[in-house]
Amino acid sequence: MIRIILLSDFSEEYYKNLLRGITRYSKDHGPWTFCRMPPYYRETIGIDGILEWVHEWGADGIIGQFYNDEEVNKFTAAKIPVIAQDFKERFTSIPNITGAYHDTGRLGAEYFLKKGFKNFAFYGFNNIVWSRERAEGFEERVREAGYTVHYYEHKEQRSRDLWYYKPSELSRWLQSLPKPVALMTCDDNQGHHITEAASHANIRMPDEVAVLGVDNDEMLCNLSDPPLSSINLDAEKCGYEAARLMEKMIAQKTCTARDIVVKATHVITRQSTDIFASKDKYIVNALKYIHENLDKNLKVDQVLREVPLSRRSLEKRFMQTTGYPVYEYIYNQRIEKFTQKLLETDMTIFEIALDLGLTDSKNIARQFKQIKGLTPVEYRKKYMVTKQPV
Repeated sequence: MIRIILLSDFSEEYYKNLLRGITRYSKDHGPWTFCRMPPYYRETIGIDGILEWVHEWGADGIIGQFYNDEEVNKFTAAKIPVIAQDFKERFTSIPNITGAYHDTGRLGAEYFLKKGFKNFAFYGFNNIVWSRERAEGFEERVREAGYTVHYYEHKEQRSRDLWYYKPSELSRWLQSLPKPVALMTCDDNQGHHITEAASHANIRMPDEVAVLGVDNDEMLCNLSDPPLSSINLDAEKCGYEAARLMEKMIAQKTCTARDIVVKATHVITRQSTDIFASKDKYIVNALKYIHENLDKNLKVDQVLREVPLSRRSLEKRFMQTTGYPVYEYIYNQRIEKFTQKLLETDMTIFEIALDLGLTDSKNIARQFKQIKGLTPVEYRKKYMVTKQPV
C-alpha cells in the first residue's frame, strides 16, 4: 500500500479539487493511505520534524506546499519523491502542480472585452507566480485591444497571509478607477476583498465595477455580495494526473521535473459581471437579448427586431462595442454555453444541442472544434478526470 503525506491547506476549493483527483486515482489504482498534514506544522516542528514523521510513518511520497529550495532539497536528499503545489514560485528540481496562468489571464481579458469594456484593472500579488503571470496574460490581451490596465498589487505580501488586506486603502483605489471598469483578481479570495471594499465605499457592482475571480470556489463566490463570477479550472483532473506521476516516481525511484499544468476551462458568470459596458442603449439591449435567448438558435434578424436600427447601423455599433460582428458574437457565446454544459453535466452532445435549441448536433460539434481545436468528446475527455492505467 502506498502512503502519501499531503502537506497542504485543503480548506479552499482549488485544493479540495486537487485532493478529489488524488483520492480518485488512489481508488482506481490503490488502495493508498494518506496523512493530511496542516501547513502550520512547518512552524511548529519544522521540515526536520516533518522528515522524522515521514520515516516513522513509512511515507512513500509527499505532495504539498513548500517555501523554498532548502526545504525541497531535504526531501530529495532523503530520496523521498516530492511533488510541489504552486505556492510562491515554481521549483526546477522537482515536479510542480502549476498552472497555465498566462492563458487564464488572457481568458479573463477576452471575457471582459466581449462585454464592451474599455477600462481595465487587476488586483493581486506581484511576488507570487500564479498571480503575477495571470496579470501578465490579462494585460497582454488588453494591450492587444488598445487599452491599458490599472494595478493594485501587494508588493511584499507573504503567501501564507493571502487573507489579509486593508479595506480603506483598497476602497480608495477602487474610487480612483475610471468607470465602468472590468476588474480581474488573481483568485476568488481577492475577488471577495474587492466586493467587500466596493460595498464599503458605496461603489455599485457590477454597474461601476465588474469583478472576475479565479478558481470558482462556490462557497467564496456565493459569500460575496454580489455573487462573484469566476474562471473555472481543471484542478481535479490535474490531481488525478499528479497521483499518477507520484506512483511512477515511487515505482521507478526517480525524480522527474515534468510539471502537471492546471488549465482554465471557462468562465462561470454570476452577478458581479452581469453587465454590458456600453453607453449605447440599443447595443446593451441587443446584448441582453442575445444572452437571454442563446437557447433559441438565434439569428441576426431576430436581434435586429429588438432595436430601432438598420442592419448596417447595428453591425457597425455592435462591432465598436464588442469587437465582433453580431453573428460571430452569437456563434462564440453559443459555443461557450455549450462548453459549460459539456463540463458541468453528463448530457450527451445531442442532448446539449437540443437544450440550446439546435437540431443539428453534427454542425455544432464542427463549430465547436473550429473554436476549441478539439471535438466535444475530445474536449470533455481532456478536461475531466481520466481513468487510464499507469
